[in-house]
Amino acid sequence: MGDVHIQSLTRQGTDLRRFIGVSHAIYRDDPYWVAPLRFDFEKMFSDANPLFEHAEMELWVAQKDGRDVGRIAGIVDRHFNEFHQDRAAFFGFFECVNDHAVSRQLFTTVCDWARGKGLRHILGPLNPTTNEECGLLVEGFDSSPVFMMTYNPPYYADLVADAGFVKGKNLLAFTIDLADTPMERFERIAAKLNRRAPDVRVVRVTRRNLASALAEVKEIYNEAWKNNWGFVPMTGDEISFLASRLKPLLTEGLAYLARNAHEPAGFLLAMPDFNLAIKPLKGRLLTPKLFGALPYLLGWKVPNSCRILTLGVKEKYQGRGIETAMLAEGLRAGFKLGIRTVEASWILEDNVGVQRLIALFGGKPYKTYRIYDRPL
Repeated sequence: MGDVHIQSLTRQGTDLRRFIGVSHAIYRDDPYWVAPLRFDFEKMFSDANPLFEHAEMELWVAQKDGRDVGRIAGIVDRHFNEFHQDRAAFFGFFECVNDHAVSRQLFTTVCDWARGKGLRHILGPLNPTTNEECGLLVEGFDSSPVFMMTYNPPYYADLVADAGFVKGKNLLAFTIDLADTPMERFERIAAKLNRRAPDVRVVRVTRRNLASALAEVKEIYNEAWKNNWGFVPMTGDEISFLASRLKPLLTEGLAYLARNAHEPAGFLLAMPDFNLAIKPLKGRLLTPKLFGALPYLLGWKVPNSCRILTLGVKEKYQGRGIETAMLAEGLRAGFKLGIRTVEASWILEDNVGVQRLIALFGGKPYKTYRIYDRPL
């Protein structure tokens, strides 16, 4: 057996393409993996990403017997540490063959890097923060991930535990079968909100009004989630950057703002599960299989499943049924679009209030993701 060699890479050009290539080698025969679109992946790592105005990232690959067999990123987000008064680093974008010698070297490298910066612990996987994809899949390996959710082989949990990491927090994914949900329930919920909060209106966010809605989205996001474990405030530039990536995929009827006459109160964002269209592309747009995906990517067709990415209400408006009304409106519109299966993810394991809300609509937990922690 050969020795393991760790090499540092940049976030650019051939180095980044090499970093991306590690996952393609590992998942070559996995029927559930969905390769991220390379152009979007590269955009996330570029200096155009406003994350890098307050964060830094280092990349490494592990090589054994002349092959790239693993990768990892180290991330330090100053905004996270300032907000939580913490000294944390993140590991992310971890991929590895089933070889403890390789994974130990990768984790030793990222931990030594973080320790050298005077940080006290390391969390992960965060790709690259909790505002993007995060968590290691630990339960629910029998299906592909939905849009912007992670996937990994079952053995990854053993590799992470072997490196001294322990559970930090579980993140849950719930599934809702709209085909079995009575539509008249949504009408009753909307009528109930009108009685309890007659000053609040639920309005659609569309591609046309998205730009004007972004300031309200930022206000709601940074207020409604500020007490959540792992929350990282987003700057206006970060909200705009994420919106620029998602705007082409925004689907009429799946995004809502709740407002009264004075201010925004809540926000819901759901996206069709474009992974159903993206999966055959294997990360590349320049392939004949693009013709099968184009009707979905251009909005001419809608996949029969979607994911609820974000659902939140400012603290002073909670308990008035606004979350329920937005969710009912989104599910009703989704059903009319032909959506029959919904994933609500991710939800913190101790966020009992949102779990009860999802259960009200027939949601059941079916996948578990985990953020790990290790002291340095």
